[in-house]
Amino acid sequence: MSRIIVFGGHGRIALLLAPILVARGDEVTAVIRNPDHVAEVEQGGAHALVADIEKLGTGELAEIIRGHDAVVWSAGAGGGSAERTYAVDRDAAIRTMDAASEADVKRYVMVSWIGSKADHGVPEDSDFFPYADAKWAADEHLRGTELDGTILGPGTLTFDEPTGRILLDPEGKGEVSRADVAAVIAEALGNPTTFGRTIRFGNGGDDDSTPIADVFRA
Repeated sequence: MSRIIVFGGHGRIALLLAPILVARGDEVTAVIRNPDHVAEVEQGGAHALVADIEKLGTGELAEIIRGHDAVVWSAGAGGGSAERTYAVDRDAAIRTMDAASEADVKRYVMVSWIGSKADHGVPEDSDFFPYADAKWAADEHLRGTELDGTILGPGTLTFDEPTGRILLDPEGKGEVSRADVAAVIAEALGNPTTFGRTIRFGNGGDDDSTPIADVFRA
């Protein structure tokens, strides 16, 4: 059994992830901002923790993280203002990494996006630029820590039914169901072969994809 804290616990992926983890015997703390979401989050078996990650400092976040075995960052500003995108997707994410180090919780899984690269190609006048810029900064910070970090870069998210299969480094948008992203997070969490890796993936087709469990076999 592992104790896992998930930031962004009311997100669509996190709501799919928690039941997977709970079913295998893990304890899940889902960090959420809105107390109105407590009941929905706890229906999936997680313990809801109401906290505003935009306002908490590193020390306060360390107190939340301490005692867990792993951190999953699945939070995001969800668009809107560039200021809030940077505040959540970059600054708050980075504080949780520093807090994890302070709390001596080594395992950290970042849910990023397939295009998070230094040369992501998003023009500065695009509404999407703050997200691309913020995610890259957060990913780079994780790479520079001593955490056992994994960066997961799913392609365009869909509401399709899960396939149980993914294709690594797909061409194009790399569409992938949110349910399969949740399964990838669960599979990667306890697998040391994913430490220090950036894993970009989509669903692919039956002829070029691999069962999720097989992808992470040493």
